[in-house]
Amino acid sequence: MKVANLPFQINDIIEMDATRIAKEIRANNLTSVAATTAYIEHIQKVNPHIHALVEERFELALQEAKDKDEERAITEDTPLYGVPISIKESFHVKGMKTTGGLVNRKDLIQNTDADVVKLLKKAGAIILGKTNTPALCFCQETNNKLYGRTNNPYDVNRTAGGSSGGEGALLSVGGAAVGLGSDIGGSIRFPSHFNGVVGFKPGKFQVSHQGHFPPTTVPLQERMLGIGPIGKSVRDIELIYKLIAQKVPKQQSLTSYTFEFLPNDIPLPLHNVTKKMLYQVKNMLATSFTVKDNIPPFMDETAEIWQEIMSIDVNTIQRMALSHDKTTTLLKEFTKEKLYQNSQTHAYLLWALIGAKLFSPSSKRIHDITAYLKNGDEYIDAYLARRILVFPVYHSSAPLHGKVYEEIFSIKKTFKQYMPFVAYANVWGLPSLTLPVGSDENGMPIGIQLMSRVGNEQALFDIGKKIEKSLYRYQICTVSH
Repeated sequence: MKVANLPFQINDIIEMDATRIAKEIRANNLTSVAATTAYIEHIQKVNPHIHALVEERFELALQEAKDKDEERAITEDTPLYGVPISIKESFHVKGMKTTGGLVNRKDLIQNTDADVVKLLKKAGAIILGKTNTPALCFCQETNNKLYGRTNNPYDVNRTAGGSSGGEGALLSVGGAAVGLGSDIGGSIRFPSHFNGVVGFKPGKFQVSHQGHFPPTTVPLQERMLGIGPIGKSVRDIELIYKLIAQKVPKQQSLTSYTFEFLPNDIPLPLHNVTKKMLYQVKNMLATSFTVKDNIPPFMDETAEIWQEIMSIDVNTIQRMALSHDKTTTLLKEFTKEKLYQNSQTHAYLLWALIGAKLFSPSSKRIHDITAYLKNGDEYIDAYLARRILVFPVYHSSAPLHGKVYEEIFSIKKTFKQYMPFVAYANVWGLPSLTLPVGSDENGMPIGIQLMSRVGNEQALFDIGKKIEKSLYRYQICTVSH
């Protein structure tokens, strides 16, 4: 089937990244209506299997596309003119809900846009709809009581990750040109890794958090949260970041950079296939750059500090989670859910909050962490001046539903084994680019992270494009069910 008698079929369009779609619209080879229609039809076909998009605005999107085709008001300030995109449910979009996956928020319509949404609209983007998250974005698996579970398109029995799991899954099947997520504990990088897409967590304080739910009011948590793009190509990630970032990254030469990999004997679990993929990346980089094995500063303490920071002011999240019944408690709700499955709050969130209370730091400990990070920031900033860290994202590809939750939220504190790879960028507020580099024996995607200090974002994008060109590019996934 061809769209609007133009030279592209639907499958051609959904495989295009945002940069390509914008280029074809500018060249009059593609209309915004045709592109928007193609994505809508594709979403209607695949979304019942993956449950990624939870609220659509298809009629409005088509009208906006029609208006843009008629106006043709394309300028240098509208690099996304007529491009259909998706947005994580946690961002306010005028006229749409922001629920956090909570049943009691199911009718809350927003009358303003988040700052990042305003910027993307100003750039000409058309929002198709909003994608699923775990309840209050408080888990690395996407499931909640309001919208249900999001599935991995490569195998619907496996997790899509979280908390931007809906975005990762939708982009994996080509359900939008590009999307927007957020990351306070791997929430962009887990879904990117598990679903075979490209994602970017910006460094601390580089992108406005205004209009994100739940909001971050704790300073130590604010430095960990990064709002950034998820997409099909590194060039798209670079484009979106430059639109939403408060500072445009400077051009840099890669020739003086050293690339550091974790040693093979690091005492953290890592699947052999992931090790093999990292080895391939190392060999590719070694042909042009200095490559070393090393454990970066403060790696050992990172996961525990991340957990403590996430446990600050846990009572605020608890009040949101239990706002449907102010007489109940976390333990009562968790027991009710486990025994009868009739709580309005998902068990993942309830158990995570129970655990967070156990880790909630004292005022003195918060003071100590703040001082520790202040001193560490200076050291790491100098250390990463001309270094890029190459990390795995998780010890394996996407496991079966529930496994990531069990590993990270176990009472045995196994998060210390499984969180260091992603927590490092959150705790130290580092920009981190995740991109796919291959797949395992089950055909599940495997990604890597490229990390450096704030100010070195362009170097991350440039080396990401080189890896993308040399080793592996995004491949649209046909849903396996």
